[in-house]
Amino acid sequence: MSSLGFLQLLAAICTTLFPYCHSSAPNEVSALMNFKESIQEDPFSVLSDWNAVDADPCSWSGIQCSPTRDHVVALNLSSLALKGFVGRELGFLTSLQELVLHNNSFIGPIPGEIGTLKSLTVLDLGMNRLSGPIPRELGNLTNVIKLNLQSNGLTGSIPTELGYLTNLQELRLGKNRLQGTIPGSSNSINFTTDMHGMYVPQKNVTGFCQLSHLRVADFSDNFFDGIIPSCLKSLARSSFQGNCFQDRDPKLQPNKQCGGAAVMKSHPGSKQEKRHAEDAHSARHGSSRPAWLLALEIITGTIVGLLLFVAILTAAKRFKTKPAVIIPWKKTTNGKDHMEVSIDPEVLKDVLRISRQELEVSCEDFSNIIGSSSDSVVYKGTMKDGPEIAVISLCISEEHWTSYLEFYFQSEVADLARLNHENTGKLLGYCKENNTFSRMLVFEYASNGTLYEHLHYGEGCQLSWIRRMRIVIGIARGLNYLHTELQPPFTLSELNSSSIYLTEDFSPKLVDFERWKTVLAKSEKSYSGYMSNGIAFRGFPDLLERRHLDVQCNIFAFGVILLEIISGRPPYCKDRGCLVDWAREYLELPEVISYLVDPELKYFRYNDLRVICEVVNLCVQSDPGERPSMHVLSSMLENGIDISTAADLKESPLAWAELALSS
Repeated sequence: MSSLGFLQLLAAICTTLFPYCHSSAPNEVSALMNFKESIQEDPFSVLSDWNAVDADPCSWSGIQCSPTRDHVVALNLSSLALKGFVGRELGFLTSLQELVLHNNSFIGPIPGEIGTLKSLTVLDLGMNRLSGPIPRELGNLTNVIKLNLQSNGLTGSIPTELGYLTNLQELRLGKNRLQGTIPGSSNSINFTTDMHGMYVPQKNVTGFCQLSHLRVADFSDNFFDGIIPSCLKSLARSSFQGNCFQDRDPKLQPNKQCGGAAVMKSHPGSKQEKRHAEDAHSARHGSSRPAWLLALEIITGTIVGLLLFVAILTAAKRFKTKPAVIIPWKKTTNGKDHMEVSIDPEVLKDVLRISRQELEVSCEDFSNIIGSSSDSVVYKGTMKDGPEIAVISLCISEEHWTSYLEFYFQSEVADLARLNHENTGKLLGYCKENNTFSRMLVFEYASNGTLYEHLHYGEGCQLSWIRRMRIVIGIARGLNYLHTELQPPFTLSELNSSSIYLTEDFSPKLVDFERWKTVLAKSEKSYSGYMSNGIAFRGFPDLLERRHLDVQCNIFAFGVILLEIISGRPPYCKDRGCLVDWAREYLELPEVISYLVDPELKYFRYNDLRVICEVVNLCVQSDPGERPSMHVLSSMLENGIDISTAADLKESPLAWAELALSS
């Protein structure tokens, strides 16, 4: 039989045995409609012609079909201001060759189901707001030529499985939050048979060093460390800018956050190291295994293969009979969203989830209200055998709660749970219930009110100079931790004296309660710009990303807070206008800076005041690029201000009274 005849016979056999392996048009229409439902906003009505009644999607916007018009081969929706999720239902478009969602506002993780699109040659999800790790399943896209995931919020390390993309020519991962090392090559051991039928070990090399077609790659502006693989050093140096590499090339500018970022390193005896040792041990001894064990493996492998074959046929048949795709954010028949929005399952695993009933008991049937607004209610309570708590309950009804809001809620909980510093508010847990609809956040309680209240509501007399200096140092330490020690950095959406809470001993705690106003504004489709600390924001979709980028805004706000602390004046008043503008005429003149001091203070230290004014001048620079980092500013304050009790006792007998009261 000729080779052509054999191939035709093989194709006929495959068609008989696997009648359900290829997508049919109805299945693709269903998948596309489910993808449309995951789009929260379509401002240009691009998807308005996507109609389930029209069974031919080839005429829909952004879709290209095969010449026979029986399969969708390209989906291109770039630069259309779409907001929503990249739905896992795209994995059912099995003939797709190009998936381009570039420059939109998609959020959430990249679904691993995209890895089933074996015909895909172009995957472009760049310039969105995607988060979570890069799925290992993308290593199955062996035909992909261009992979663009740049300018998102992706975290974790680069999966070594991307080394299987042997046809890859262009790889763009820049401007994310990826960390770890860039995989050059790594070896695993497979066993194959030689010409005599004997099993022999064979190295399976993964990593980017085997990508012989790779011509363009961008790893810039992440948190990669280690060394650049030698096989990639032919790429432009700009491809590696803004990382934490150990490379000493002066042209390779490091990420500004690398200095204070703590990089996790494996310790001797760690689980990861033991696992590598076990792999190496099995590799060394693999070729000496007895013949009976190899025979048993062959038999076991055959049985598993048959079971897998049956499972594939069963799944394919089920897919044929039930083409509709169920996605976690799909609307129910009553118009409400399912609440199970899929984000990285590891994100909230270490955050305590507290029941509504437990919080109701702790907060005296939610009668102990200590604050409220149109957006939220704050309750004070005491956990059973635990600390005092402040519970923020979001004021929104279930019918107005969408999957988009749910994603942001979970993301914010995960972000706040990262904070662990003596000068930042600690998130103790969260409440998420649907029976009695509840979305609450539980923080540790700071019992002494806000800094704003003490400075401007007649209680400033409690804040002596030494106490104010300790508050200044505490705020600086908290911001230094948020900006330089966390990776990625964390910024407060509204940093001001009202967001600084004081404990019984007047230790400051930075708390970002205002963040939830922006979450709730999303339910009203409110994207108008608003002012925060004198800086205009562009709207809600940018806020989650700006939390990690708007460090300079926090530094300006810190300068304003310093002026509030030393002067006792509010940030703005009708008589004198903006506090910064009023203070400028004194800040640069040493002979008159004493006029900045709060008249209620009985004494102050001139050297402290001089250091404070120097830092304020740096913070309120009109050019954000001229403002130093919090690491620099914190060092200036700690080195220039002595907050020890001994130093204070030398200068003021009033400190003896304060010391006695605090003891």
